Amino acid sequence: MHAHVLVVGGGLGGVAAALGVLRSGRAVVLTEEFDWLGGQLTSQAVPPDEHTWVERFGVTASYRELRERIRDYYRRNYPLTDAARRQVELNPGAGYVSRLCHEPRVAVSVIEEMLAPHLGSGRLTLLQPYLPTAAQTDGDRVLAVTVTHRDTGEAIDISADYVLDATETGDLLPLTGTEYVTGFESRLETGEPSGPEDAQPGNMQAVSVCFAVDEVPGNVVIDKPEGYDFWRSYAPQFWGGPLLSLDAPNPRTLRRSSRDFTPNPDDDPLQVVADQRLSGGDQNLWTFRRIAARRMFTPGAYASDICLVNWPMIDYWLSPVIDVADPQQHIARARQLSRSMFYWLQTEAPRADGGTGHAGLRLRADVTGSSDGLAMAPYIRESRRIRAEYTVVEQDLALSVRGDKGAVEYQDTVGVGMYRIDLHPSTGGDTYIDVGCCPFQIPLGALIPVRMQNLLPAGKNIGTTHITNGAYRLHPVEWNIGEVAGHLAAFCLDHDTSPRAVRNTPAQLTAFQARLDAAGVERHWPDVSGY
Repeated sequence: MHAHVLVVGGGLGGVAAALGVLRSGRAVVLTEEFDWLGGQLTSQAVPPDEHTWVERFGVTASYRELRERIRDYYRRNYPLTDAARRQVELNPGAGYVSRLCHEPRVAVSVIEEMLAPHLGSGRLTLLQPYLPTAAQTDGDRVLAVTVTHRDTGEAIDISADYVLDATETGDLLPLTGTEYVTGFESRLETGEPSGPEDAQPGNMQAVSVCFAVDEVPGNVVIDKPEGYDFWRSYAPQFWGGPLLSLDAPNPRTLRRSSRDFTPNPDDDPLQVVADQRLSGGDQNLWTFRRIAARRMFTPGAYASDICLVNWPMIDYWLSPVIDVADPQQHIARARQLSRSMFYWLQTEAPRADGGTGHAGLRLRADVTGSSDGLAMAPYIRESRRIRAEYTVVEQDLALSVRGDKGAVEYQDTVGVGMYRIDLHPSTGGDTYIDVGCCPFQIPLGALIPVRMQNLLPAGKNIGTTHITNGAYRLHPVEWNIGEVAGHLAAFCLDHDTSPRAVRNTPAQLTAFQARLDAAGVERHWPDVSGY
């Protein structure tokens, strides 16, 4: 096959990249390893992690379109109550983590709707489920990428003028010989206050295998999972107690504290305000990432809420899953941990009435689209990252460094984002690193590899550090990065130029930024003090 642009990876960054190219009039081949497009929003089953002002500003127009299409899908297809249907900022799950908590399948359907006209026109070719297995290069250019069918082993060679790596772990970087880093950089290299003295390339954020649960009458306890005895007794020193528990360290104070888990609380979901400036919301594990609130729907439509489990108690940090001999072995162990946590909830978790175990908890395999009841794919927080023309460092955006000045403003800004620098426990034995953050910009230089000419990152693999990835890894920022990478590839084809030249030639940079402005990519923050 040949395409103007090949996008490898159909997560949020990959979908946004494909749309950016397609809406610029160019053809795309898009590949995805799993059965669902959408990555962390769908196959990884993670409800959106977004900043406070998402309903007003701070995301691209196409990301806002995605969000509003999800709401419209519920209004068109689901038996919402009249009061829920009238909500402008409809939050079907009434979760506290986001102003839009929803079931993964809805996002899959909406993404397919957004891509449908391009599939119909023939300008989009979707290869699924395929994963990259080899690449052909000539010096500093990628000539072709081989993708292999996950189940049959069928291989397809795809050549393209531009290749975008939107995989969850930056898989094209080693295949193409692109310079990259992993794990924790040395403070001597980056100057970051939170960095270690020596580089720790194997020290990466934990992965998690999420799952969805509801509650039914009776006893539906599963068989004791393999490995349960290990996980039941596992109590790392830095954690302050057993991992299988409702207790965990507070990310900011690191003091161990207890969370509440009460299925189907007697609350009014219409009164939920998802604003983590007021409260983190994670003290109640049921409502924090609730993705379907039964009282948002007509009586009887949902017998139970649906709760999405993405808690620190299922973080797997025994090994990285990047650049190790057998990553699938560790992903299997992460799945084992998640099943063990579910079994513990069914059998041993303390209840509000003084008893133990929630025997009616049920895995919702239909919600996650899997055979075993867990998410199809592990939630990947940290990828390989390109050696970039510009690397975003902690002192660019940390509140403790920047203070009232706000984050560094980049001349080559191509987007915005906002989230605390939020690092989960890592494979190097670190506990949380939680750093206050200013609303920040995305510099184009972080998307330009130091050497490669026609390969672009389109997800979490841009030029951030282990630390700043903690703020750049969330849903709307990943979408923004992918969308910009798609527009950049199309712009270079239209103007017979290169990504490096676009960034480093003032007239070209101005023209490219004007293209982003016209596409609804916000590149600057307003004054947020009044919001």
